[in-house]
Amino acid sequence: MHHTKVTTAQGTVRGVQHDGVHVFQGTPYAAPLTGASRFAPPASPRPWSGVRDATGGSTAPTPPPGSRVNGLDMTPLTGDGWIEGPEYLTANVWTPDPGASGLPVMLFLHGGGFVAGTAQAALYDGTTFARSGVVLVTCNYRLGAPGWLHLPGQPDNRGVLDVIAALSWIQDNIAAFGGDPGNVTLFGQSAGATITAAVLAHPSSGTLLRRAISQSGNAMGAFTAEQATRVTHAVARELGVAPTIEDIADIPDRELLSAVTSIAGLDLATDSRPDPLLGLTPFAPVLTAGTLENQPAEAVEAGAAADIDLLIGTNTDEATLYLAPSGALDTTSDQDLQALAARLHTDPHTLLRDYRARQPHASAGQLRTAIMTDHLFASGSRRLAHIHAQHLKSHTYHYEFSWRSAAFDGRLGACHCIELPFVFNRADLPSLLGPQALLGPGPAPVAEAAAVHKAWVQFASTGDLSDHGGAGSAHPLRIQALTADSEVH
Repeated sequence: MHHTKVTTAQGTVRGVQHDGVHVFQGTPYAAPLTGASRFAPPASPRPWSGVRDATGGSTAPTPPPGSRVNGLDMTPLTGDGWIEGPEYLTANVWTPDPGASGLPVMLFLHGGGFVAGTAQAALYDGTTFARSGVVLVTCNYRLGAPGWLHLPGQPDNRGVLDVIAALSWIQDNIAAFGGDPGNVTLFGQSAGATITAAVLAHPSSGTLLRRAISQSGNAMGAFTAEQATRVTHAVARELGVAPTIEDIADIPDRELLSAVTSIAGLDLATDSRPDPLLGLTPFAPVLTAGTLENQPAEAVEAGAAADIDLLIGTNTDEATLYLAPSGALDTTSDQDLQALAARLHTDPHTLLRDYRARQPHASAGQLRTAIMTDHLFASGSRRLAHIHAQHLKSHTYHYEFSWRSAAFDGRLGACHCIELPFVFNRADLPSLLGPQALLGPGPAPVAEAAAVHKAWVQFASTGDLSDHGGAGSAHPLRIQALTADSEVH
């Protein structure tokens, strides 16, 4: 392992070089966050003199890690916990050659329900992308209250603004790492995919991006102002303060984390709209003037992102992540189904009848999985795919990922997050394998992961996936090229 240096617009950074890959971690793309600045737009990164160490760094405040979710080990995706420090709006870069030029660039946004996760998680190591000829960037963005709490007088969607700032940093600096600022692909999973959709709706997206990939997001999942205000008042009650920036600005991060944790499960259904996230998280992008005036899919329908190539899709059994490890997949009753349908539809009986007609032999747990998968991820993704394809100015691809994990006696299936080890081509990571690990017991699906990773790299490089039909045992995803007349399968 050797040291390696790159000079950015703010100063010189020193990373490490190992087995032909150069890695720079913890380079700031925005200024540190303290006090009231945690709730303000991101400011420009501060320049430095000398050489700055780029081998680590702080992470966004996040609740204490629950290494297991109902017995499922999620540490490879969530990381080992909060690394404290105010300078956490940072980027990590993996490049095959800082002296190169014109390499495709990919920026990845992690998931975690807008309250958890980190770009430093083991699974998100970008070595495989660099070895595939890509400059891979990951970034930390604001989570929880600093990133998403609706506060009068403060900009909403600060987490989205952070990503815009990271993309601007890439435009200014990525050529120094060998990348092409004119060929940048933004890709994200879960919350990161929903943020990706919000960035597509942003007026600056056309100058910052060439392509985008949305993995299991929801382009119709933004909260209304009424829903966001309900969260604000709940957090303020937990803190014992008024729901204003003046009262919240100086509250320490740990107290904010505790308050957010205390309102878990808050039902945000209103008279006019169900909770788009079914109480899984109290945060999401907010419909607001300036950064997100319409749902992302609606903004794309109005013309946003027409020139940006899009690959978007979901996994077959997304909701089993929330049902299988806890045993709820097996214990779901007809009453549970009826309660879920009542949360989502004004005519719950018709909703259940339609799902039973499509899956006549499904168990109650399987129907619950299908309904939750559609509501949380699939329907919004299909809508964005269909709308984007109408513009005819760029490529649109829709995928379904169907590889099934054997974890929890095969019940985990093609759950939420399951595609990530394939995308990063890290299916042989030991912490992903085992009876209660994400990929389950048995041999690592190395060939399948290589095939999926190749598709992501090809899309980022050219935008063209016409030769990736998803056929064969090594292709656990089906990719559909869309036109204006296509039905999204």
